[in-house]
Order: sequence, then C-alpha cells, then structure tokens
Amino acid sequence: MDLDHLQNQIGEWLCGLGPEADIVISSRIRLARNAAGFAFLSRANPKERSNLEKLLREKILDSEIGKTLSYFSLAEMPPVDRQFLVERHLISREHAFGKGPRGVALSPQENLSIMVNEEDHLRIQGLRSGLQLRTTWNEINRVDSWLEEKIDYAYHPQFGYLTVCPTNVGTGLRASVMLHLPALVMTGQIEKVFQAVSKINLAVRGLYGEGTKASGDFYQISNQPTLGKSEEEIIQNIESVIPQIIKFERTVRETLFDNKREVIEDKACRAYGMLKSARIINSEETMDLLSVVRMGVNLGLIPDLKVHTINELFILTQPAHLQKLERTELSSSERDITRATFIRNRLHNPRNGNS
Repeated sequence: MDLDHLQNQIGEWLCGLGPEADIVISSRIRLARNAAGFAFLSRANPKERSNLEKLLREKILDSEIGKTLSYFSLAEMPPVDRQFLVERHLISREHAFGKGPRGVALSPQENLSIMVNEEDHLRIQGLRSGLQLRTTWNEINRVDSWLEEKIDYAYHPQFGYLTVCPTNVGTGLRASVMLHLPALVMTGQIEKVFQAVSKINLAVRGLYGEGTKASGDFYQISNQPTLGKSEEEIIQNIESVIPQIIKFERTVRETLFDNKREVIEDKACRAYGMLKSARIINSEETMDLLSVVRMGVNLGLIPDLKVHTINELFILTQPAHLQKLERTELSSSERDITRATFIRNRLHNPRNGNS
C-alpha cells in the first residue's frame, strides 16, 4: 500500500454507517506507550531516536498484526504527504512536522495507525465509524497485547504505563468521539454542552484534536487525566454523556424542523446550490456549507445525496488532498479553484471516485 492507494479510497471511519452516524462521525481510542530501557523522546539524542525507530518498526511488522500493515517513514516523506496523513486523521500534526526518525504503520482500512516516535515511543490509534467506543477499545486492546509480546513496555506497578506527559500516565488511554452538532451551534446552545462536559473532566476540542478550533460544527469530546482511572472508567465516563449530547442535538434539529422548516430547508438547499455551482471556494466556507448540507441530508431535505459523500468531501477538499489530486503544489488561490471544481464534479456525479 502507498499513499496513492490511500488517495483513491476513504477509510472505514468515514463511511457513515456506524451507530448514531447522523451525529457521531467517529470513535477513537489512542494508547500512549514507551519501550523500557530507552530514554523518553524529550531526552533522547538523534542516535537513540534512530535506533528506537528502527527497532520499533521491526517489532511492529513482526507482530501478529504486522503482516496487514504498511509502514511509512515520515522523515523521508514530503511535507504535503505528511499533511495528507494529518487530514485523514491518521497521524497528529506534531508527528507530521516533528524532527528526526519517525514513522507510522497503517492498516488498509485506515482504522488502525501506530505512530512511532511521536511524543511517546508509540501511539496506537483505532478509528471506527459512529459511536463504537467499546468495539474500538476491544480491537486496540488486542493490538496492544500483540505488540507487548514483542516490546517490553515502560511500566510501574504503582503508576501504570509511563509516558512523557504526566496526564497520560496510568492507562495511557485517550478516548474521543467526534460529533457533528450544527443545530446546537446554530441556536447558540453549544455552550451548554461545553459546561456539562467540563464538569465531568472531559475536554472539547476541534476537528483535528488538541490545539485546533471547531470547523464545520465538528467537536471532539475526550477524557483528560488517565492516572488513577481504569480503561473501563474512562470509557464509561464518556459513554455517560455522549447519548445526552446526541439526544440534545436531535431534539434541537427536530424543533427547528417543526417550527422553522422553510428556513432550515432554504439554508440547506442554498448551501447545496452554492457547492454545486461555485467556481472559487476556500476551506472554511466549504466546511460551513458542507455542515449545513449534511444536516439537511439527515433531515431528509436533500434526498438525492448520501451522507458518506458529504463525509468524504470534508476530507477530500483539504489542501494536501487537492495537491495530491493535481500532483503538484498549489497556491491558496489555485486550491480554491481546484476545490470548487472537485466539489462540483463530485456532487453532479456522486458515484464517481471514492463513493
């Protein structure tokens, strides 16, 4: 598998077929792990980083899961390709633009990525469509066990798995759910969600996680500290609040639909019309219009369009994807023209390409 292969497909997590997929885009589980006997990366010198990357790559590919994975060296990869992997949520921004030897192992379905030499020696990530935290956890737990047969993890009997950041010590588990909440944003009630989740030690982040702002009305809700909490407690804490947010968003959508159907229908159809006819469009406007259209599709206002086509467009219209599509570097203005052309073609011919 190479990046051109990825360009011609969309990962399982964007298929829009998982539980509660009208609101929950994806569920993610990420584990932070370090190899015993090696310095943390914050203290490792270049030679240690290089030796570690080589060792971990060999151990991953030699593990039970390794035969199904493809490994990519990020240090040797052009910036646009690294950004491409960020846009697909397969690596973090920090990993993409870090320094020194580092890499990532990916599954063909894009539901598993193992980052090597990110902040910790290993970041093991699972992604699934819709609300599937427990399924994702069970899968990643198996992968973690397979890797632990090959790699001696840094572990303390009292504190648990040892990590660079103190907030990850313990289970090393970060669980998150990506939600599409346009009705709550539209009515100004999104602040109630922020207040509710903060009371139970959950964090709200943007589309690309920590340090990013909300885009296209997407929000990631995840746990914060892991020390002193079991994996079950972390997942239960998130599961206790996500159904309430889903219900809240659905209730507000239904209220808007019942009381202001013409207004909502007009917004959705105008947004759809703009996407189908625009000749120049930037990333921010694209995300905003796609968000409104996605809600319109889920409300049955745009019957000729499928949710998975909209999900794909959120990713395929990002800067690196457009440059991969054109096989050349594009300026911002050139990307805006290419993006508009790509969207028009996809919406007029939804069965073409990756749909």
